[in-house]
Amino acid sequence: MFRWGIDLFNHGYYWEAHEAWEPLWHAAKQSIQHRLFFKALILLAASGVKIRQGKRRAAARHAERAAALFRRVVSVPNGLFETALGMTPAALAVYAEAAVTSPVVPRQPKPDQPEPVFDFILAPKSESV
Repeated sequence: MFRWGIDLFNHGYYWEAHEAWEPLWHAAKQSIQHRLFFKALILLAASGVKIRQGKRRAAARHAERAAALFRRVVSVPNGLFETALGMTPAALAVYAEAAVTSPVVPRQPKPDQPEPVFDFILAPKSESV
């Protein structure tokens, strides 16, 4: 489910990525770090939806909340979150904030193929999370 969410996110399917990650967020009741991590991803995906809709204030609010949560994620053993994202959560926080100040202008998407609005991708290094 996590990797499916990553694929959806990287291809611009932000609402669907949010839906893929939400059950993981709900299931992570025993680990505050995992809950922060998944909630931040969900908010980042919501920011992508709002950018595409042209709702800059809402996009900024979601991106700022995501960035704040990513910054609260503490390293866990074996660099699990870094491996899962292909970058540290702190680095993703910087990307999240930058995306709202200078979002990628989507080209005219093909039917049923949304254009990504972020200029970064999430690139897991191995099976994780």
